[in-house]
Amino acid sequence: MKRILFLAPIVGFVVLIGVFFAGLHRDPTLLPSMMIGKPVPQFDLPPVRPDGPGFATADLKGEPALVNFYASWCVACRVEHPMLMRLRAEGVPIHGVDWKENETGPGYQWLEMRGDPYIHVGDDRSGRTGIDMGVSAVPETFVVDKRGVVRYRHVGAITPEDWDRKIGPLMKKLQAES
Repeated sequence: MKRILFLAPIVGFVVLIGVFFAGLHRDPTLLPSMMIGKPVPQFDLPPVRPDGPGFATADLKGEPALVNFYASWCVACRVEHPMLMRLRAEGVPIHGVDWKENETGPGYQWLEMRGDPYIHVGDDRSGRTGIDMGVSAVPETFVVDKRGVVRYRHVGAITPEDWDRKIGPLMKKLQAES
């Protein structure tokens, strides 16, 4: 009996190490999304730009586009932003959602400082639109087809490798279908 009591913590420790080791081989960006293959939920967000349009579900019809959730307080969004500016300069349609700011204004100031890659950008101050889309943290980007159906979800900052390997080829395919 003493031997079993002695071995139980060792066996538990070995099992725990095995679970952690198995987790090292999983890609944390491959989070399941309930939105893949479904239409974007209905929303109508007020504008982030004082003189610009807001952003609504209706803006996602007619051509494939990226929908990028960002925030002025997000460090990874700063890393991603030059890539979004590059994509916009290349003609990729990108819409933005300023997610969970405490007040109106910081998202606009952030874009004024760093550049604005968005066609439309809406203020999701309550976070409701993000929650409906399944956003867990920013930045997150969704690829939406010409009918407004979510085709892909990217968690984290978009890198050139992400664009070249996954998102860019999908956008080209969706544009060819248009």
